[in-house]
Order: sequence, then structure tokens, then C-alpha cells
Amino acid sequence: MSSGPAMLAYLIVERLSRRTLPRVREPELSDTDSIAQNGAFELAGREDGILASIYLYHALQISPLVCPGDRVLDLGCGPANQLVQVARLNPQAHFIGLDVSVEMLERARQTIGRCGVANIETVPGDMTTLAEFPDGLFDCVMSTMSLHHLADEAALSDALCAAQRVLKPGGSVYLVDFGRLKRAATQRFFVEDRSDVQPEKFTRDYLNSLRAAFSVDELSGATKVLGDGVTRYTTALAPFTVIFKSAARRKPDKQLKDAARMLYRRLSASQQRDFRLYARWLRADGLALPFLPD
Repeated sequence: MSSGPAMLAYLIVERLSRRTLPRVREPELSDTDSIAQNGAFELAGREDGILASIYLYHALQISPLVCPGDRVLDLGCGPANQLVQVARLNPQAHFIGLDVSVEMLERARQTIGRCGVANIETVPGDMTTLAEFPDGLFDCVMSTMSLHHLADEAALSDALCAAQRVLKPGGSVYLVDFGRLKRAATQRFFVEDRSDVQPEKFTRDYLNSLRAAFSVDELSGATKVLGDGVTRYTTALAPFTVIFKSAARRKPDKQLKDAARMLYRRLSASQQRDFRLYARWLRADGLALPFLPD
């Protein structure tokens, strides 16, 4: 993740631009291409992957929303790399990872088994209906980088209405996704910034994801159903990342802090640098980390 003059220049021009890009839905893939793309994404999210530092950041932000004994639903869990990070930090909560892709759920089960995490189960299902679950079942609903996979604004609205339905009164939410950038050049910069260390298929999927992102206004409109207790945050200068977060439900205890420090220390020096940079981008909009893991 670059932090140099080139990125600053792109972000300033992005901030000043008055243009808007249309949303471009992700392309339909053949079964073979889909499996290859899912594999590249799964590898990028592993402990030594390019996304590991970002996953740890979100795991730290989510953890104060989860209390011992809680049921937590992850919408669009994918290969469960992010979900495993959160579950490791909150071993006394029970997590359900939902995804519409059977192939992704198989990867999720492999990730859970490889990491030896016992407090996660996976369920096939559609996040726009959550028909598998009764009203008010979950204490927390989370979703990380999955909303842009939805077909359109109607599907986004349906997904958040379904999330509100299955959430207990007073429950918490943590939703994060890309925000749609205004310039194609900025999208390409983010995609190509680390192309030398990320799989080609991941790079291609990354660009498709940025193009398919909803705008900040579209995301904000859809999340109104969740009530006034959810605050929006975006990365500085440009909404590369948009986060909607409820207020904390518990203070981080020693067990959580010690577990987070262990995960942070396992990151490489470059991953730790990426973690700190990402945290600064969001702190500029008022989203501080609940605690520092270093």
C-alpha cells in the first residue's frame, strides 16, 4: 500500500474532481475462471497475503461490538480469512459465515480447518433475504467487502433490510466496502500499486470490485434502515473504504489485547506498515482503533 507523493497526488485530484463514474457490475465468469479468481482471493487473505493487515484492522474494529455468548452473522464470508481473524479474537462468541457460493463455502471450511478455529459454522444462503434465519437471532451482523457483489441498489436495500430483521434490538453492525471512486485513473492506481506482489487474477478482480462499488450516498441511503446508532466513516481524501459501525458494546479486555498483539507481531514489517497506514487513513475521519496492538 503506497503512502508516497504519487498516492497523495491521485487522492487530491480525486477529491477535487466533479465527475462521477457509473457503476459497472462485476462480469459473469465461467466456472473455471470463477474458481481461479476465488483461489487468488483466498491466497491474498492468508496470513502472509497482501490483505492480512487489512483483515486484522477490521478484526480489531469489530471485536468491541461482540460480547461473550453472542451470535454473529457474517454476510458474504467468502473464504473466511476475515471471519477467522474475528473469531480468533472472540473465542466465546459463535459465528456463522453465510455465502451464496458453494465453492466459496468449501474454501471457507478449509480455511477454518487449517486455522483450527472451532467457533465458526458456515451456511449457504442469500444475503438479500436471509431466509434461513428468524427475526432477532443475531447480536451482531458484519460484512466485509461483500456488498459490491450485489446486483443493484434494490438488492443492496434488500440485504440491509434483511440484516436489520435478523438483528436483535440493540444489536450491533459493522459493514465495510469499497466506495465508488470518481476517476478511472484513481481506480487503476489502487489496483496497480501492488501488482508486482499480487496474483494477476486478484488484480483483475480488484479492478472489477472498484468499478462495482456503490457510491457513498447509495451506501448511506441503504443503511438508514439500521437506525441512527450507526456511524459512517471513510478513508481520507477519497472514499476508497467506507465503514458503517455501531457503538462499542464492551471494552477490550486483556485476553483480546494479548491475542491481537500476537496476530500483529506475526505480520511482516511491510504488513505492519500497511496496517498503520490504513489506520491513519481512517483515523483522519474520526475512526480510531479501540486499542493499539503493537
